[in-house]
Amino acid sequence: MQREPRLDRFNDNVLAKYQVYNSIFLTLPYDEIKKTGALLPLFQEICEKGFEENKNPSEIVERFFDKYGENPSEEEKINLLFRFIQYIERQVVLFDAIEDASFPIVNNMDGRGTLRSVKEAAEAKQKLEELKEYLRRFKVRPTLTAHPTQFYPGSVLGIITDLDKAIQKNDLIKIKQLLAQLGKTPFFKKEKPTPYDEAVNLIWYFENVFYQSASKIHNYLQQNIFDGEEIGNQVINLGFWPGGDRDGNPFVTTDITLRVAKRLRRTIFLNYYRDIRKLKRRLTFRGVDELMGDLERGLYDSAISKTGEVKLPLEEFKSKLQNIKSILERDHQSLFIDEVNDMLNKVNLFGYHFATLDIRQDSGIHQDVLNEVVEVTSKSDKLLPSDFSELDNDKQIELLSNVQGKLDPEDFEEGMGKATISSIYAMQEIQEKSGEEGANRYIISNCGSVQGVLQPFAFLRMCGWDKPTVDVIPLFETVPDLQDAHNVMEKLYKNPVYKEHLERRGNKQTIMLGFSDGTKDGGYLMANWSIYKAKESLTKISREYGIKVVFFDGRGGPPARGGGKTHQFYASLGPTIENEEIQITVQGQTISSNFGTKDSCTYNLEQLLSSGVSNEIFSDGENILSDEDRKTMIELAEISYNTYMDFKKHPRFIPYLEKMSTLKYYAKTNIGSRPSKRNKSAELNLSDLRAIPFVGSWSQLKQNVPGFYGVGTAMEELEKKGEFDRVKKLYENSEFFRTLLENSMMSLTKSFFPLTAYMKNDPEFGEFWQLIHEEFQRSNKMLLKVTGYKNLMQNQPAMRASIQARERIVLPLLTIQQHALRKVQELSRDSEQAGEKLEIYEKMVTRSLYGNINASRNSA
Repeated sequence: MQREPRLDRFNDNVLAKYQVYNSIFLTLPYDEIKKTGALLPLFQEICEKGFEENKNPSEIVERFFDKYGENPSEEEKINLLFRFIQYIERQVVLFDAIEDASFPIVNNMDGRGTLRSVKEAAEAKQKLEELKEYLRRFKVRPTLTAHPTQFYPGSVLGIITDLDKAIQKNDLIKIKQLLAQLGKTPFFKKEKPTPYDEAVNLIWYFENVFYQSASKIHNYLQQNIFDGEEIGNQVINLGFWPGGDRDGNPFVTTDITLRVAKRLRRTIFLNYYRDIRKLKRRLTFRGVDELMGDLERGLYDSAISKTGEVKLPLEEFKSKLQNIKSILERDHQSLFIDEVNDMLNKVNLFGYHFATLDIRQDSGIHQDVLNEVVEVTSKSDKLLPSDFSELDNDKQIELLSNVQGKLDPEDFEEGMGKATISSIYAMQEIQEKSGEEGANRYIISNCGSVQGVLQPFAFLRMCGWDKPTVDVIPLFETVPDLQDAHNVMEKLYKNPVYKEHLERRGNKQTIMLGFSDGTKDGGYLMANWSIYKAKESLTKISREYGIKVVFFDGRGGPPARGGGKTHQFYASLGPTIENEEIQITVQGQTISSNFGTKDSCTYNLEQLLSSGVSNEIFSDGENILSDEDRKTMIELAEISYNTYMDFKKHPRFIPYLEKMSTLKYYAKTNIGSRPSKRNKSAELNLSDLRAIPFVGSWSQLKQNVPGFYGVGTAMEELEKKGEFDRVKKLYENSEFFRTLLENSMMSLTKSFFPLTAYMKNDPEFGEFWQLIHEEFQRSNKMLLKVTGYKNLMQNQPAMRASIQARERIVLPLLTIQQHALRKVQELSRDSEQAGEKLEIYEKMVTRSLYGNINASRNSA
């Protein structure tokens, strides 16, 4: 049998090293955790055997104490389980660091999907000029979001970075020191972070990773594809949500928005200052040394300015760099010219904004704000009539399109009206200091109507912004909203005022499409298919009106939230979907796993770039769905949708999540600043439940329902009708469908039903558990049948091996979590015994979330 080189490299450089370094870690002498390191491998073995023998988690835990404990008290048992949790969290960090350090060895940095391979393919197919033309307008924009799925505090991120470097050098003494430091560094956050804290944590990635990686890619394109000429396009933009994303987060204030923009500005000044200082040591020639001194002073003064005042205007900075370049070319044999070009590229990429701070709010809130605006202005300005809410749609649209004014936030009482209006003035202030790209996008969550788009557009114009330099971006999320999105946009394209606004914005309309709530709403296949169809119909209608539509995808980490193999997904889209830019949200551990090091960041940005290029230039119409394949896809999506909807309507659906999963514990983790629900009512309502705790709870149960439920039934239905060949044909012909199934296979691979098999005997939830398990088995069987694989993810053996290694590390943690959940249920039934014990086991459940979240790398 042929060996898989990538798997061999993974086994040699990740698994083998993990075994060596983990054995060092487990033998470190900590007084307060004596014996823990020796007992953990024994507990792991008991867990593995126990699940093979169909034991429940509590039986496994008790068996361990019977076999290896010296008649321990309840308190001693609890203490050891908590210590196991701490150890396993750190094992996950160790595995992360080893995998990050080995990234350039395991992955071929010049292989398929990298810029080098794109250039070679373009040359071979004589499409270099086409490639250049496309790169002059194509962009990739990763937008970092503060969704709560990553909990490492800054101190731990620092250890991971240092461990990564030490592992690359095989420095055993340093590794041992860092593992000892890791063992004593607290992971747990006693207090919830503020949105500003979240922003600072994520800006770390911009400062230390994206700054170098994005400019490295830009330089490569300029030197190797454009032969040193200016590209005339940024190619890579950065987006940022922490501090601007108000949707469901009452803790984001205008003050925080302004502070975050200032922090981004200060960080880019410091990065430029460090680079200019380095360059100044080389550019010691007559005519350029004084210019370098001016730049150094201007950047330093701007970085430390308490008021945020810019002491060196951006145009002056660029002009001086150009001047330096000219002098070097003319008088100094172009010495160090590449370094000056690199600096110019960075300034063109990041400006003084570093990343665009998006403002986002829910359309339901905008409706309330509008009512408040009508009320506040009814006594004086009368911007809108007091009976506005009673008018018909057409009249409302006309008034919203034409309203102008100068609202004063101080006229509003504390609340959403004041917050929304002041956020628009904040955007104006940010644009003045950081440039237009500092904050020029207003995103509307849960948007489903023309008014939904025109309300924030009207707010902009009611804040004295007659011609706002802002893109108004609707986010269509639910299945019905996705189906109607093209009708909403057509009415806007016909609207004379909005049409004029789009002309000023270069006839470009950005539209956001959300996977998360789509999957929660309609299941995995239907959500993805609805987005695909929405993109097709939005592309068609936009082209008819001469508008270039840009799609911004709300992709999280896991397939259930649009994650998985992102670059494969974009490479699979055909010419019926506009492909001018790739814009995606990136969150939580997906930031650290895909963009956490310079190597992984460069590699994954290149993969995204090349996916757009290959779709546009190399696909030659391969990705067009035939009528027959489209019919099959529609049928599969509809069967899957009905299956998922029946499942969602099951009377045990919500109670199961509430009583049997970790759902209610997400809010206690202090990982993120936002609440886990959009409303404050005690009763759990699925539509108010945020997608992250929803998807994450299934992930903690190791059931991953949102990533596969309905997939197996849909394929089996066609098989029963004797039409399975249609599914096979769709799989063979459509890269889009193949990518969907591959991502679903990842969800199944990360599932482990023996963990919760005890639930099948539960009088209340047994039948519901069986329902999930049967669909899991059905999906597993049908996926193997359609792919022809013997094992799930057979075509990605290194990734499969990584998942299996991580799942093995956290198996004891999952066992402890389920044991603690069972204890909570038991104690809740007996109120006399509950008290302090209940609190302890609830804390155990909460503490066990972290390691599982981080090990999954794309869990929620």
